Amino acid sequence: MTAKPNLTLVAPRPVPAGPVDRNPGMPLDLDVVRALRVNRSAVERRAATLGTRRTVKKEWQAAWLLRAITLMDLTTLSGDDTPGNVQRLCAKARNPLRGDLVEALGIGALDIKVGAVCVYHALVPTAVAALEGSGIPVAAVSTGFPAGLSPVPQRIEEIRASVAAGAAEIDIVITRAHVLTGNWEALYSEVKQFREACGEAHMKAILATGELATLGNVARASMVAMQAGADFIKTSTGKEPVNATLPFGLVMCRMIREYFEQTGYAVGFKPAGGIRTAKTALEFLYLMKEELGDRWLRADLFRFGASGLLTDIERQLEHFATQRYSAAHRHPMP
Repeated sequence: MTAKPNLTLVAPRPVPAGPVDRNPGMPLDLDVVRALRVNRSAVERRAATLGTRRTVKKEWQAAWLLRAITLMDLTTLSGDDTPGNVQRLCAKARNPLRGDLVEALGIGALDIKVGAVCVYHALVPTAVAALEGSGIPVAAVSTGFPAGLSPVPQRIEEIRASVAAGAAEIDIVITRAHVLTGNWEALYSEVKQFREACGEAHMKAILATGELATLGNVARASMVAMQAGADFIKTSTGKEPVNATLPFGLVMCRMIREYFEQTGYAVGFKPAGGIRTAKTALEFLYLMKEELGDRWLRADLFRFGASGLLTDIERQLEHFATQRYSAAHRHPMP
């Protein structure tokens, strides 16, 4: 018998500590895409452990919740949005915590602000004006949000109009039919055109995971979007019956990790839709720390898409500061 050669372990690719290079995309690799498989039961078991294997309490929980605020895309995407609503939302984005709570926590020097404000295209100029000088970027939902069924040229023009109006980030929606029919070439072409239209604005690709039928489709759509140049992959529009869940998040994080190992480019992740409690937010932060590492706990690589989450985080922080739970109406959102 001949002895087996020693196996050589390859060290993981190091994640940059500073700013990451923007993902330029790559040619569509159908061999990689079609080879992706997902063990649903294993994913569900792993996701079920996230809230039980790790927990933080007291001042450590407060610190994690403050970090969650800085990772938030404060969002309003309602049919009755008005300039006044958006101006109030932007005021909340600048000062997400009440002044007395900031003083009680002793965090005035931290200058806590949200990661971005997300609105419809028509309200981008209002948000840009309201946030001037704050350093908070404006994100616009685009490309026929939420269904994404407008003609592609019209969707591209919508992106260009939002960028021209001052949006620094564009949340695009993919055509779900391309995923459901396995037309990966069409999906790649679509997302690549959207990325080119974004120019310097960062692009978040919304996969609408609740409408993709299988976790395997979520994995393949994630990989194609990244190959096409997405800066972030995002779970949902918030309008689907099922939005951000930990199993979806786990699959997408594994694809981000695989893409990073293949190319060296770090792509961000944005869970959105249904994240309304501090407990859920903490579970997603645990997911990022365990699956991708601390570097993905900064706003350039992770965001929450949320409208009601900030209210519950404020309540939890007030409980930490005063040992009393306050009513939700003490923390009004616009």
